[in-house]
Amino acid sequence: MSPENIKKENITVALAALPGDDFLAAAQGLLETLGYWSELTPELRGSVDEVVDDLGLQKKDTEAARNLSTDATSVGFIFQIGEDEINANGQQTLDWGTASFDRGHTERFNFIAVELRDTSYARGKYAEFTREINTWFNAPTVILFKTVDNRFTLAFVHRRQHRYDPTRDVLGSVSLVREINPTQPHRAHVDILAELSLENLLSWMGGHNKPYNFDGLLAAWLDTLDTEALNKRFYTELFDWFEWAVGEATFPTQEQKILQPEEHIIRLITRLLFVWFIKEKGLVANDVFNETKISDLLKNYDRDSGDSYYRAVLQNLFFATLNTEIGKRGFSKEKNATHRNFSLYRYKQEIVDPKALVDLFAQTPFINGGLFDCLDSEEATSDGGYRIDCFSDVHYRKLSIPNRLFFDDAGLIPLLNHYKFTVEENTPVEQEVALDPELLGKVFENLLAAYNPETRQTARKQTGSYYTPRAVVDYMVDEALIASLAQKCQPTDGDTKFWQERLRYLLNYEDAFNDADELFDTAEARDIVRSIAALKVLDPAVGSGAFPMGVLHKLTLALKRIDPNNERWKALQKERARQRADAAFNTKDQQERNAELLEISETFEKYSGDFGRKLYLIQNSIFGVDIQPIACQIAKLRFFISLAIEQQPDSASDNFGIKPLPNLETRFVAADTLLKLKDERMLTSEKAQSLERQLLENREQHFHASTRRKKLAYKKKDKSLREELAQALESLGFPADDANKIAQWDPYDQNAKADWFDTEYMFGNRDGFDAVIGNPPYRQVRRGVHSPIQFPYSEGKDKGKQNLYKLFVEQS
Repeated sequence: MSPENIKKENITVALAALPGDDFLAAAQGLLETLGYWSELTPELRGSVDEVVDDLGLQKKDTEAARNLSTDATSVGFIFQIGEDEINANGQQTLDWGTASFDRGHTERFNFIAVELRDTSYARGKYAEFTREINTWFNAPTVILFKTVDNRFTLAFVHRRQHRYDPTRDVLGSVSLVREINPTQPHRAHVDILAELSLENLLSWMGGHNKPYNFDGLLAAWLDTLDTEALNKRFYTELFDWFEWAVGEATFPTQEQKILQPEEHIIRLITRLLFVWFIKEKGLVANDVFNETKISDLLKNYDRDSGDSYYRAVLQNLFFATLNTEIGKRGFSKEKNATHRNFSLYRYKQEIVDPKALVDLFAQTPFINGGLFDCLDSEEATSDGGYRIDCFSDVHYRKLSIPNRLFFDDAGLIPLLNHYKFTVEENTPVEQEVALDPELLGKVFENLLAAYNPETRQTARKQTGSYYTPRAVVDYMVDEALIASLAQKCQPTDGDTKFWQERLRYLLNYEDAFNDADELFDTAEARDIVRSIAALKVLDPAVGSGAFPMGVLHKLTLALKRIDPNNERWKALQKERARQRADAAFNTKDQQERNAELLEISETFEKYSGDFGRKLYLIQNSIFGVDIQPIACQIAKLRFFISLAIEQQPDSASDNFGIKPLPNLETRFVAADTLLKLKDERMLTSEKAQSLERQLLENREQHFHASTRRKKLAYKKKDKSLREELAQALESLGFPADDANKIAQWDPYDQNAKADWFDTEYMFGNRDGFDAVIGNPPYRQVRRGVHSPIQFPYSEGKDKGKQNLYKLFVEQS
């Protein structure tokens, strides 16, 4: 066994001791396994109040201090490490020649053990506790938490010297290795702890020319816990698999519509990664990805030469489980009547026990949303139809993805199992050392760049660095939203300068305390909520969705802080629903109107928190366009994950307590924003206006449709209305070519893109957008994409981010 594997085995043994009665001693044992040891063990152990008294600190009457005092049943000082201890430990673990370890600005490290009274805590709560304990000491302090059900978390906060007072430190972002199961630790958790061993960190310091002092050790801890590095490593391994899969799999080539192999594989990755995230919430059985279990269910399973796993397991999971209501699931009769019903299970002939396979899907809800729509056409191939996913009783052999691509040592399932995923999105001030939904956006930006002919060569050379920096996204989103909100609502005292400062504070993660009500009076808070509800923001080159997701995060943060109980937001959505119904061409009857209002009430009551905020922001405020259909698919994936993670499963409720996701086809469209329609559209008629209202209302209904029957009905009606509108426009003198483009454009076709763009016909938006943001190459906006806020925008307060943005523009 290699020394590295011996180290990991020792870590696993040390972790297994953590559930014992003496957590302080067990935590010390784990740290010694990692190479940290010291006899500097102050006699500090007891309740929070007792330890604060022993340290001679003044008790604080803050929310963070009160929460820590309530939740921490015991705090113990494990030990303190100075330069003498590091030198002694380092000489035992690493030969660093004549170098010796000294203090630097940072003079020591502290290690603290904390036992908590509850079973699980949100990431933000751990970050709050970590910051609070670090205020007790003037040195970096590593916290080891244990919950009452014996889950273990390691927390570390970034410290830096104060710019103006060298005697003080400023606490920065918190990094967490969160809720490790000591008796069955995830492989990724063991790997991270091994990387944090003193031997590894001293080696890292030498390889990166860092000084052998505590400043260098602090840098080594921060680098090891850096999620950017984790994401880049994951992307490198995923890209290797991506290229292998593109070369090994086979896809249909003799069809009316053909996708490139790269696009097929990217779509597979998007679907599987969504599944991986909801698996973290217990909504997909682990055995679906267990080769031993699966091989017993499939006839003649063969890893090397077979291809039945993707077809009989994953396709049945994607199309006939996640995309089908629970009560309507069942096997195809292999007859013409069900041949192209993509909601039915298939491939019985390849399954040993069909019921056992279906039982694996029993805990999985109906998801909806379009991500798992089968891309095959409803028409027969003899009538001009086509097969892309080949989910068919007849044409399934046109597509083959070998089992080895999933289960070989370099296969996709072992790769995903190697990493820890978290369903909470990281922020600039707190992050879990795991793959989160936001980080995966960067993975897809790189995959898109590697697939796009214009950027393929550069992206492949950069191996994971081809993405929009988070600081650039935050800067552009902040500036656009602050400028837009400042135009839409005004301060009661008329002080516009202070108003912008208050809005900036509202959107700042680092200032995200529950004190927004102190900064805004009742009228201002009401106007901000209404202004947010009226915002319309467009990214005309959406890519993987970085900027729209940034908008969603910042607006959700603002609403959470200014309307914590969601009362204003809920009331406003009901008011908008009534207005929408009254303005519709065919006013809904009372029963249908009441049903929509009831659905809004249930959304906020059953799915409390951010779900209701995000759902209606996505419906009303955020739009994206990209020339690549697969980019729109990826952007939608990120929004689907963002909504899915806000829901808590409930096995006793319908659909396991999960609200089916909305349909985003009319929010993210594939089109060429460089090309416009010929007509400037000056003339109109009552009939054309009526058809436009009907079309918009139909698309709003499709947004919420949660059954296959309803979605198909709205799609059919959309086609009919487009054709009528095109005829009405042509009768007004509208160019026939443009009218035909409007009639033929199908927003629900995930494989097609329009060679024209107009926000009025695509989004029902005649009045323009409040902000247009996106990557610099696409900052020149086109007809119908008018907005008072467009980039480059250079009135921001943060000069550092401005300079980073300018550099990004130049590089692009």
